[in-house]
Amino acid sequence: MARKFPRSFDRFRGASRPVHPGEAPGTLQTAPDATRTTIRFFGFSPETGDENVEERSVTAPEEIPELRKKWPASWVHVSGLGDLDTLSKLGEIFQLHRLALEDVLNSSQRPKIEEFDDILFLVARYNSWRDRLHSEQISLFLGENFVLSFQESENDAFDGARQRLRKGKGRIRSSADYLAYALLDSIVDHNFPLLETYGDRLEALEEESLNSWDEDTMAQIYKVKRDLAAIRRTVWPLRDVFQPLLRGDVDYFKEDTLPFLRDCSDHVLQVIDLIEHYREIATELVNVYMSGLSNRMNDVMRLLTLIATIFIPLGFIAGLYGMNFDAKTSPWNMPELSWRFGYPLVLGLMSAMALGMVLYFRKKGWLGKPNHKHKSVEDRLNR
Repeated sequence: MARKFPRSFDRFRGASRPVHPGEAPGTLQTAPDATRTTIRFFGFSPETGDENVEERSVTAPEEIPELRKKWPASWVHVSGLGDLDTLSKLGEIFQLHRLALEDVLNSSQRPKIEEFDDILFLVARYNSWRDRLHSEQISLFLGENFVLSFQESENDAFDGARQRLRKGKGRIRSSADYLAYALLDSIVDHNFPLLETYGDRLEALEEESLNSWDEDTMAQIYKVKRDLAAIRRTVWPLRDVFQPLLRGDVDYFKEDTLPFLRDCSDHVLQVIDLIEHYREIATELVNVYMSGLSNRMNDVMRLLTLIATIFIPLGFIAGLYGMNFDAKTSPWNMPELSWRFGYPLVLGLMSAMALGMVLYFRKKGWLGKPNHKHKSVEDRLNR
């Protein structure tokens, strides 16, 4: 029987094309639930001004070659992977390797970097929070004077970079390689507000774990731990993506762009540190929850033990006088049964014993707070 994964796993993994064993390498297939394909074109030149940038939606891939001829550099962004014919035509126009295009459609790829002919292929994952953790694959192709990006959904992962392109802020219009860096940096930096959300959730769960011991609190903690582990799987491999770029093993990025790549690599390390920090907090919350639950159980067991201890001698007395001895047969057969105030005396004895035991337990600190005062930790340290 095939293994069934939870729904949350499928939502995080995202749409993925069906894999059939024995398929020929480079076989292109789209997932049944893939989003419809839309194309947006950006053409730009290094000069500032609205006349030095063009943005438009592309209805047919055949329009792209003519648009590219008008501009020194261009960016083609594809949202949705549902139209196989459109994607195949884009592959022909940009001369993409079939294996690279297959990886674009197989959207469960691990972040990686590969070189095909004169095109650099990058895979990363974009994490966001939309009522739950959502992750989708983003594929980038960097060639001579162009950037081609593929995103699984219509969720805008590059709104900030797009706004900078429109306004000509910074160096984003300087070259295609700098634009590729800006897109990578946007993917990485989206993890910071996402982790801030998880930090707030952990803070709230910390208070809950100290004040309540219901099953929902533990379930929420484990959900956060699972999400953090999933984010870690998407960010950790990015270290290997940046290493060949920073070492100069690939020459697709200009010398003046390398400092920015190093800064983006530092952001990756910061994200990883935050993830590890929050994972440790989540683990500690589990320990705090289990310790609180254990302490509560100990308190309950202590109370029940004290109650049982109080009733043991009372039960002995009640059992003793419940024996069927006839006092008339012998004066030694429970003579107190014939006393006038025997019943009130036994009840008084039982009450006195119970009260005495309660006071003794309270003095020892087993029931409520002890009467004697303990020195505080600070007082002991200052001795």
